[in-house]
Amino acid sequence: METASFQGLIDVILFIIIFYYVMKFLARLFLPVLAKKVVEKASQQFQQQQENYQNQNTTQNQTNQKPKEKKIVGDYVDFEEIE
Repeated sequence: METASFQGLIDVILFIIIFYYVMKFLARLFLPVLAKKVVEKASQQFQQQQENYQNQNTTQNQTNQKPKEKKIVGDYVDFEEIE
């Protein structure tokens, strides 16, 4: 079994610090590009949904021009509340 040494502790601390700064540097490089792509994709999906909604409304408006036949279900009964 190996025992912990002061040199090993220093190595681990230096490794953690170097890893932190490397990740921070890479995040500054790649996060703006990644965020831009996410925003563009969301914008594209929003526009597509808007077009689908508009197309759906135009087809519904065309079908709504025909008069609908109302079904006669029965007489309406007005119920009174009993106290």
